[in-house]
Amino acid sequence: MAEHPHHHPAQGQGAGRALRLAAALTIAFAGLEALGGWWTGSLALLSDAGHMLTDGAALGLAALAAWVARRPPSSLHSYGFGRAEIFASLLNAGTMLVIVGAIAYEAVLRLRAPSEVNGAGAAAIAAVGLALNIVVLRWIAPHSHDLNARAARLHVLGDVLGSIAALVSGAVIAVSGWTTVDPLASLLICLLIAASALRLLRESVHALMEGVPLGLSVEAIGREMARVEGVVSVHDLHVWLLSGSRTALSAHVVVRSMGQWDGVLAQLQARLHERFGIDHVTLQPESGTRPLVRH
Repeated sequence: MAEHPHHHPAQGQGAGRALRLAAALTIAFAGLEALGGWWTGSLALLSDAGHMLTDGAALGLAALAAWVARRPPSSLHSYGFGRAEIFASLLNAGTMLVIVGAIAYEAVLRLRAPSEVNGAGAAAIAAVGLALNIVVLRWIAPHSHDLNARAARLHVLGDVLGSIAALVSGAVIAVSGWTTVDPLASLLICLLIAASALRLLRESVHALMEGVPLGLSVEAIGREMARVEGVVSVHDLHVWLLSGSRTALSAHVVVRSMGQWDGVLAQLQARLHERFGIDHVTLQPESGTRPLVRH
């Protein structure tokens, strides 16, 4: 059996740094925005502040998971701790759904009993929050290949949408005095965030069940491997996520000659890396002409 050298990518460290900075900045502004929401009476602003505070904790959790994932394998965890990132993404997605439910409930109460809102003040504070959230989103965006970072990005995207809702509703209230727009804007944002959170939740559960990473096809990978010179067939091919950004593959490869295996192995490793971004590869060579079978 031959295996490609395995190492944790340096990009995970970059994601961890971005997440730590994002968490600190988000939590700091959430406190200021909460004071602003109390002062203006804006539900959209208060909801966004609570959302940002929770998201700051979620970003901190994602940063912690990224740190844990970089720990080396041990005698008890031979694959390392990469799955901490997937657990964090699952928890973050579930948390988002809880937050959405709480905001939607409060919005319905506000629809039934509208309250006074300082629209101009709410809009000004929301504009500052929007600028901050866009900066944080740009920090995390380069790491969107990582499931953990994508979960954190979902939280920040929710903050961006929440700030937009608070900004628009504040401006409308300042101009027209129509306070009902405040809870309506919150409900609209809840729908958008819930849809994204459900998608991420499904993908996280899929990864924990060791499903084939979304966007990859076992059949396509098998066909590409079979095209390598010297390969007769590929069978018992399995592909799964080790962490938020590391994909693993194992397979049995039937070759024409065992004497060619070193060269065939190098070609397979290079092709899997170039075409599918798979670096954690374990391949079992077999001699013969058995037909192609995939499980």
